Amino acid sequence: MSTTYKVTVNTSTHFDVADTDVSSLDAVSLGNSKYHILKDNTPFEAAIIASDFNAKKYTVEINNTTYVVDIANPLDQLIKEMGFAVGAAKQINSIKAPMPGLILEINVEVGQEVKENDPILILGAMKMENSFLSPRDGVIKSIAVSKDEAVDKGQLLIEFE
Repeated sequence: MSTTYKVTVNTSTHFDVADTDVSSLDAVSLGNSKYHILKDNTPFEAAIIASDFNAKKYTVEINNTTYVVDIANPLDQLIKEMGFAVGAAKQINSIKAPMPGLILEINVEVGQEVKENDPILILGAMKMENSFLSPRDGVIKSIAVSKDEAVDKGQLLIEFE
């Protein structure tokens, strides 16, 4: 069974490459990350200029033209389809009450700039105080509750811009 990779070149050109396509290339290593490749009787001189193995991102030069290549294997593709991204910035735009309770303290104001892990508010529930910290850097867009207000599970508390 063949494995198919999603390849993106210079963030604009996308195509699928099967491992059988790669194995059909006639490539000879010239040492020092340089290769001579023969594809359909056409010769190419290739060099790997830079590589980020963890991000699966490579800068290659082919016949004196430089390309940035991103490679996604089937697992990478599945993770992206599920809405997860390794190392991506957090895209949390709101905080909702995880349980019913009472707003004991609000530590931010609309328009205030906050950093990740700054204290935002305190929710009292089940005889406990639950502190909410900012999930990301951002600006407070709106505060949907006020101090001493009772809230239900899932109720919107804070929105970020």
